[in-house]
Amino acid sequence: MSMIAGFLLSDRIRATELGTWVEATGPDGRRAGALRFDPGLLLTPGARERLVQAVIVDRRLAESGMSGLVPIADLVTAGEEVWLLAAHAVSPTLSELLSAPAMDPASAAAVLVESAQTLAALHAAGLAHGSFHPGTVLVAEDGATLLSERGLADAVRGLPPAPERDVTAWAALARGLAATWASGARGAAELFERAAVTATTRGLPAARDGLLAGREALPGGLISRDLLAETARRWSPPASPGGAGPQVRDEGEIATMLRVPGPTQEPVHFGPGVTPAAHGETTAEKIWRDGSRPGGPARYGMRAKKAGRARRRRAVVSAAVFALVIAGAVLAWLSVRSSPDLVVRAATVSAPKTLGCRKTATITGSLVTNGEAGRVTFQWLRSDRKEPIEQTETVPSGKTTHTVQLRWTVKGEATAKLTARLRVLSPIPQGQKIEDKATFTYKC
Repeated sequence: MSMIAGFLLSDRIRATELGTWVEATGPDGRRAGALRFDPGLLLTPGARERLVQAVIVDRRLAESGMSGLVPIADLVTAGEEVWLLAAHAVSPTLSELLSAPAMDPASAAAVLVESAQTLAALHAAGLAHGSFHPGTVLVAEDGATLLSERGLADAVRGLPPAPERDVTAWAALARGLAATWASGARGAAELFERAAVTATTRGLPAARDGLLAGREALPGGLISRDLLAETARRWSPPASPGGAGPQVRDEGEIATMLRVPGPTQEPVHFGPGVTPAAHGETTAEKIWRDGSRPGGPARYGMRAKKAGRARRRRAVVSAAVFALVIAGAVLAWLSVRSSPDLVVRAATVSAPKTLGCRKTATITGSLVTNGEAGRVTFQWLRSDRKEPIEQTETVPSGKTTHTVQLRWTVKGEATAKLTARLRVLSPIPQGQKIEDKATFTYKC
């Protein structure tokens, strides 16, 4: 096995559009991953700078509390190669699990809800994933859905963020899961198809809310990570042909790209016994600093001074723009993740005035909410029975009223006044009682 910057590389690899992912063990002994970029992708002028910027944005998002992205440990050069080091396992991916026979609609719904949440937060921050597909969707050991390679493809190609591409890709994933993991559950497949349509017409937040509100269409009415977690914990990807991971250069030639040494600073090296005096500035650092291989003629005089001033001006502008992007990302993520909880503020009940023989009365309750999404628990109390009828329903966001119903069938010959009482159990303001009742006359 080989090692790079403290990451022990295994013989398990998989190809992506950016290069090659290698299963690894991090310095802390936990599962991790390393992505070796295809050198041809980084030949475009400015590609490395844009790549560094994208990685720094991801690290800042993680520091601000966004948990839906694969955490990045470092971006390093090893000779002329560039490696992204992930502080998290990079398998299994959704593409690897799509053919798993044991997966179910509850798992598919969990993947769709969590990926929509993360993408919506990125879009609200003016960012995008740029390469969302089953190969960049990972399942963690707790069943959580994580997105990898965020912004990297756009960065190396010099493309601006395009949230609409993410939305289209998410809708395609929803339809794909409807045809695979929900193929035997018609209600679930229809729910995922509706979510795909909603995403493209009303956006990912509406699609996410639709999945949460429509969970009763799933077997058991549940959205669950349980099977995802079980599968991820048991996951053991096959070894790659050849039995050996990629060979990496001497650890002393590895330098981080996230902190470029200044003229008076020591170079950043990795590996035991490596000293600045022993190695001096590395090839990778020279390429990073100069944009070309070392050994060319030195440039002095006014041309060099003007170039230095131009670089400093660009650095100041880039830093200001970057600070604004990060501030917007943090605020957007907090607005998505920290929205108020659902609260029921009032309830009203209506019923028909009279009911005839062997008829069923439809009692309608209207709940007034604060417009947030969540689950509401309530009881119906009928005057002809002692035990309450307790129910729980999912309330979508964006509406301040939610309708619930009780169907009451009355039998026998009699004339009586019957009462249905609706009592909300949760969520309600502390110390308040929210209930209402309606009365109708049964004549037979």
